[in-house]
Amino acid sequence: MTPPPSRPSAIETTSLTKRYGDQVAVDSLSLCVPTGTVFGFIGPNGAGKTTTIRMLMNTLRSTAGSARLLGLDVACHRAELRRRIGYVPELHFIHRWMRVSDAIWFCRSLHRTWNDRRCRELLDIFELDPNKCVRQLSKGMVAKLALLLAVAHEPELLILDEPTSGLDPLVREEFLDGVLRTVCTGDRTVLFSSHVMSDVQRLADRIGIICGGRMLVDSRTDELVAGTKRVRAVVSNDTPLERLPAGTVWHAVRHREWLFTVHRFSPATIDELRDSYPVENLEVHDLALEDIFKDFIKGRRGAA
Repeated sequence: MTPPPSRPSAIETTSLTKRYGDQVAVDSLSLCVPTGTVFGFIGPNGAGKTTTIRMLMNTLRSTAGSARLLGLDVACHRAELRRRIGYVPELHFIHRWMRVSDAIWFCRSLHRTWNDRRCRELLDIFELDPNKCVRQLSKGMVAKLALLLAVAHEPELLILDEPTSGLDPLVREEFLDGVLRTVCTGDRTVLFSSHVMSDVQRLADRIGIICGGRMLVDSRTDELVAGTKRVRAVVSNDTPLERLPAGTVWHAVRHREWLFTVHRFSPATIDELRDSYPVENLEVHDLALEDIFKDFIKGRRGAA
């Protein structure tokens, strides 16, 4: 029996680059996000997340490389991709003079796939009053309206750029519930950037960490969290550390105490340390995603 043809990746970039003069904002970024994936795109301020997203959305022209969404080159199929993608930028684009119903009517007119029932459901879930002007809405309610407008036409791909920035915890929870409802109603792909690691760990089944315009890691969330460990070793004297364990992304030496954060940790890491150094005590600790993220960034900056 012939296997079904494989679907193209929802997001694929090849050596995607953006330069501003001598400054490189995104540096030869190659990324592949499978269809149906929720991809958490994280990095410190100025890492290149928003620049990458703007190039994906073709609102910013790349200096080099290419990007494809849903199998289509973003530079050649802008109109078609706009119909098939939902986008929530960090700075919302909704005109403040509009009523909620006006904003819905305007977006509805642009999409043949607009789902009125889904729109009404989200109005109820988000407790949005159709008769209110956008300027009367709180920041959290504007964010909910932006999400409604991005998903009511049932896009194949949803791109969210810092969508919960500045929202209080309750509103952020309601917003994320709306994203989860969208993901669960079809085989959709989501890319979202966020500084809130708990949100990323909750939503994403795959994570990419970017720093200095370069991808440091691209991994399944469960594999990244389960396979990254903090190793604490205490040596018996002031033996110099001559070689880092394989997979070390960050380390610190504090006299006789050595700390390592190791990606793709295995028992061989322990064996390597015990065989190479006079270790008196050795501990292995699990890490939360936030600590893993910090150590990848600290290690990258330390190496630079």
